[in-house]
Amino acid sequence: MLDECLNVVEFFDRAQVASVPWKNGGGSTRELACWPLGAGMDGFEWRVSVATIATPGPFSAFAGVDRQIMLLEGDGVHLQSAPGLHGGWAHTLDQRWRPFAFAGEAPVDCSMLGGTSTDFNLMLRRGVWAGALQVVQSAQSVAAPHSAGLCLVLAGIWRWGLGEAARTLAPGQGAWWVRESDVACGAEMRHPNPDRDAHSLTPVAPLLQAEGECPPTLAWIALHRAS
Repeated sequence: MLDECLNVVEFFDRAQVASVPWKNGGGSTRELACWPLGAGMDGFEWRVSVATIATPGPFSAFAGVDRQIMLLEGDGVHLQSAPGLHGGWAHTLDQRWRPFAFAGEAPVDCSMLGGTSTDFNLMLRRGVWAGALQVVQSAQSVAAPHSAGLCLVLAGIWRWGLGEAARTLAPGQGAWWVRESDVACGAEMRHPNPDRDAHSLTPVAPLLQAEGECPPTLAWIALHRAS
C-alpha cells in the first residue's frame, strides 16, 4: 500500500500472518515485516516477527545483528548466554511487555518456565539501522526523523491517521511503514524541513479500553538510519 507521506504502509493482522515451523520442530515464526522487501535471513536490514517457543533449545546466532525481545503470552522462558566475547549473562523473560536487548551473535540457550510462550522480536543490522522496541499507552506520531517503524496493538482499540483515511486497529493488528526517499538517501543526506515534516506526521492514538482490561497499549518501534 502506498501513502503520499510514508511511501510504503502495510497493515497486518497477526492472526492472518502465515506461521512457519522451525526446522528443529521447537516452535514457529510469523514474520510481520522485513526490510528490504523479500530479503532473506542473511540480507535483511531490519526484521520484526512473533515467535512461538514450544520446546527448550539454543537460539539461532545472527552475527552483526542487535536483537530485542519481549514476552507476549505464556509462561515465559529463561535465557542463558555462554561466557565469551559478550560475557555470560542470564535473563528471565517471564513478565509480558518488557523488552530485553542482546547481541545476536551471542550463544544463547533457552529453557522453558512452563508451557508454550509467544515472543515479539526486533532484529536490526548493526551499523545500518538503529531504534528501540517500546511499550506505550499514549499517542504516537509517525514522523521525522524516523524513516521506518512498526506498531502492534497489545490492548484496547487504536486509531491510525485522521479524517477519511483513518482506520481502527484492534489487539493483534498493526502496521509497518518505510519512507523510501529517506532510506534511499540515507540519514546523513536528509535535512530537517519543518513544513515537510509537519505535513508528513501521521498520528496513532488510543481510542477505547475494553471493560476490565488494561489501558490501550501499543508495541512501538521507530527506526532511523544509523549514523
